[in-house]
Amino acid sequence: MKYAEFKEAVAAAAKRLGIEEYELYYSTSESSSASIFRHEIKDFSSSLEGGVSFRCLVNGRMGYASTEELSEETAERIVASAMDNASVLETEEQEFLVEGGKVYTVPETEEYDLPAAEELVKKALEAQDVLYAADPMVIDGSETETVNITNSVAIMNSKGLDLKHESKMSILVSAAVVSDGKEMNDSYEIKAGDLRKLDLAAIAGKAVADAKSKLGAGVAPTGSYPVIFAPKAMSSLLATYSGVFSSESARKGLSRLAGKEGEVIASGKVTLVDDPFYKDAAVKIGFDAEGSPTYTKNVIEKGELKTLLYNLKSAAAMGKKTTGNASKAGYSSSVGIRPFTMYLAPGEFSEEDLLKKAGSGVYIDFLGGLHAGADPISGDFSLQSAGFMIENGVKTEAVKNFTVAGNFYELLKNIEELSDKVELPGFGGVTSFGSPAVLVNGLSVAGK
Repeated sequence: MKYAEFKEAVAAAAKRLGIEEYELYYSTSESSSASIFRHEIKDFSSSLEGGVSFRCLVNGRMGYASTEELSEETAERIVASAMDNASVLETEEQEFLVEGGKVYTVPETEEYDLPAAEELVKKALEAQDVLYAADPMVIDGSETETVNITNSVAIMNSKGLDLKHESKMSILVSAAVVSDGKEMNDSYEIKAGDLRKLDLAAIAGKAVADAKSKLGAGVAPTGSYPVIFAPKAMSSLLATYSGVFSSESARKGLSRLAGKEGEVIASGKVTLVDDPFYKDAAVKIGFDAEGSPTYTKNVIEKGELKTLLYNLKSAAAMGKKTTGNASKAGYSSSVGIRPFTMYLAPGEFSEEDLLKKAGSGVYIDFLGGLHAGADPISGDFSLQSAGFMIENGVKTEAVKNFTVAGNFYELLKNIEELSDKVELPGFGGVTSFGSPAVLVNGLSVAGK
């Protein structure tokens, strides 16, 4: 049974069982990928997963049920199961459904046909050849992967809501391993877009250049320095601490930003944006996992915390309005909160100017151990790092195997300048993180 038929069956079952307030959420993810080792296919895989979840309000309590099978029998079953689930819940918190008839922004997207399996493999092999040809230092261990992903989501409820969205994308991963005969290093680049139009040489060249730049690297001397975080490093730090901007985290005491809306929490140079329609994002969507309209918002504006991120439940509990940031990790998951494309807004200086402003210090373009070395509650971090020393306003000696330590909340206050170009260095599905290069005053570096 197709989804369109299944939702009619669910509506009929809900009516028969006397359910007046309900929602049906549907999502599927179809993917295929080809990975290359040396000059041969290492692996080809394809998958299709997804299903539906039904939730309904019974005596003020929300019951849930889910299934991967779309049939008349399961339509009846998940409605009955959700009713039973609601009857045994003991929570007193209110749950809400979105009213229909709202206005939604239609995102501008790049339309292209995904390559068929044969073409996907062919492009991966071609990209691998380009990677090896990029530099004589590229050695075995270098890998290339091409990926197709199609995601579909639909939401229907008893209040007149009936939404659907589909996104399609292709991704290229170019992972270079280089050696100078004494040591090896590696790096990677990820690019989403029409594989037929991607500049394979530029992508491979960037991965190779980054890997080569750390060969022969020393260790940064211990001290307190001005630090410039490269876009890739700052984006990964922002991703790690993005949960502190969730109203649910604040409500549970997992963020120090509880009660701080309207207060200055960062340098006046800092504006933090959450944009579901960001031009370079791989996925753009006009509604969240509850069906609320999404919109672009400044979470921090010139240092002031303008808003946390809310879904319907957290907004009602905290006397606010939803920001359209409801999320579901999967079709059967409960509703949570997440950003879409969250990024630090650019400043007015080139990266070269930022280096001159730093004078001397450390330029960090890699942060490791983010899960173990970063505490999202306290904000403290101590992270393995790599990058370059800054001397007389220019990048000089490559350095690695040192630790940078600080506190995320204090780091926001100590941002002095940002470069004028935002980068989204990785691919994060519906959620992505980006940043320009960021100059921070006085972080602790532990090295030699």
